[in-house]
Amino acid sequence: MAKTAQGTQKTVTIGDDQKEFTLQHPGVREGVRIRDRAKNMNGQIVEEKLYDEYMKHVIVEPRVTWETVEEIGNTAFNELMKEASDFLMG
Repeated sequence: MAKTAQGTQKTVTIGDDQKEFTLQHPGVREGVRIRDRAKNMNGQIVEEKLYDEYMKHVIVEPRVTWETVEEIGNTAFNELMKEASDFLMG
């Protein structure tokens, strides 16, 4: 199965406490839709929208929301978002 195939999963270990997160690829078409939904009216990516999309459609276990981000910590959150982006674009 191709890395970008819908349903493909990857486990990443994030942060000093080595917390595991499962990422699941939503499929190539949905990946394009995610990027489209994260753009402003000028076509520029808005990070808050993009990260919201990752939390809804890519990070599947444990679920991450804006309410739980503080528990993860800023550095680990940024690392998790990078992993989600790399996985989606890979």
